[in-house]
Amino acid sequence: MSKIILFDGVCNFCSSSVNFIIERDKRAIFKFGSLQSELGEMLKNKAGLPEDTDSIILIENGKAYDKSTAALRISKELDGLWRLFYVFIIVPKPLRDIAYNILARNRYKWFGQMDQCMIPSREIRDRFLGGTFKRR
Repeated sequence: MSKIILFDGVCNFCSSSVNFIIERDKRAIFKFGSLQSELGEMLKNKAGLPEDTDSIILIENGKAYDKSTAALRISKELDGLWRLFYVFIIVPKPLRDIAYNILARNRYKWFGQMDQCMIPSREIRDRFLGGTFKRR
């Protein structure tokens, strides 16, 4: 079954991260959706996450993971040496999330922001969940 990654669709860093994942997910197990989409908001609510959640979210087997836990669980499925990063799951989540929160808080300042959510190319469009996009 596919695993769903919800990401900030207007964040340059987040969109680049999605492209990074796609290039290293040769088995195509991940599907993607924008946090700003109606479907993204519905999945967030269904998972019991607060409405203002704007971190990366991984939904697998009906359970939602966010922040560093999501990133590490994603890395575990990637091709190449990226899966080795999963070893950091042993670090307590509050400590892991310190670095994640610093990056998340500064992502627009450091990497910029788009006016609209990324539009996937024809080759990868089937990896993206449907839904209309809303601006924040």
